[in-house]
Amino acid sequence: MSALRKTCLIVDDSRAIRAVARQLLEELGFDAREAANGLEAIASCREQMPDMILLDRNMPQLDGIGCVRAIRALPGGKEPKVIFCTTESSLMAIAEAIAAGADEYIMKPFDREILELKLSMVGI
Repeated sequence: MSALRKTCLIVDDSRAIRAVARQLLEELGFDAREAANGLEAIASCREQMPDMILLDRNMPQLDGIGCVRAIRALPGGKEPKVIFCTTESSLMAIAEAIAAGADEYIMKPFDREILELKLSMVGI
């Protein structure tokens, strides 16, 4: 059955944010994996490309902008839906994320209702 479940990669340097997001996504039927930064996320995507990526913008080592660009350049990297997750709400920050390859944008803190809305907006 797990082969039919959607997979999600949660990328955030905050362990607490990853835990909350993982619980919400698993309740929504996703098989979730976690990465603490952009470099871990790229390595995880090389191993197995997820259906969806919930990606923090501001992280050490490699930020969300650099991470989404690198993932989009990988084989199969155009496939996952990428939802940027951040505290930055400026139109410039949102435009930069979309231009880099994000499909949608979600503000922290978020709840299940907001997450479900964003997932439906990207077709998941």
